Amino acid sequence: MQTVTEIATQIVRREGGYVNDPDDPGGATKHGVTIHTMRRLGLDLDGDGQVTTADVRLLDEDQAVAIFIDHYFVGPKVAQLPAMLQASVFDMYVNAGNNAVKILQRLFNEMRINVKVDGVIGPQTIGAAEQAVEAAPDHIVDAYGIARRNYYYTLADQRPASRKYARRRDGGKGGWIARAEEFLSDRYHFTAAQHAERTAQWGS
Repeated sequence: MQTVTEIATQIVRREGGYVNDPDDPGGATKHGVTIHTMRRLGLDLDGDGQVTTADVRLLDEDQAVAIFIDHYFVGPKVAQLPAMLQASVFDMYVNAGNNAVKILQRLFNEMRINVKVDGVIGPQTIGAAEQAVEAAPDHIVDAYGIARRNYYYTLADQRPASRKYARRRDGGKGGWIARAEEFLSDRYHFTAAQHAERTAQWGS
């Protein structure tokens, strides 16, 4: 089983280097850490008294890994979920904040395991996760991965500026979809035709 540091390191490498895409609400980002997160944590890396894009550029991989473990794994209690769910929920939390937990909670309710959809991992959600893993140990990880993929497609449905993250210019799967499918069994990956059909309503 992977350690949390190994999982976090993979997330950092998956996120890539510095970007500042005007279509990304996260703003300036490096290794998946946004300028908003750095401001919230007071990470003034150049010591000039303010957190700017210059500080984002200075962030290194080890610092990003530490931030993810402390504030996206331990802090929100992803660490208290059953081990088989941790990697995917952790990865999604880095990408989508507490929406990662809301997706999981909605999945539990679909399984008729009643839990409040509030984006918070507390005793009720931990108990529901344990119950879900016991009920469907061979399927729960894939079910969550499919729910993640659906979330990305729906987000792109609603926000045209975000469609480039779900569909490449050549029509293939964008980074969001590829990311979700990294945590899915191969048999549940969309074919190129299925992806094209799902995104056809977006036009060219």
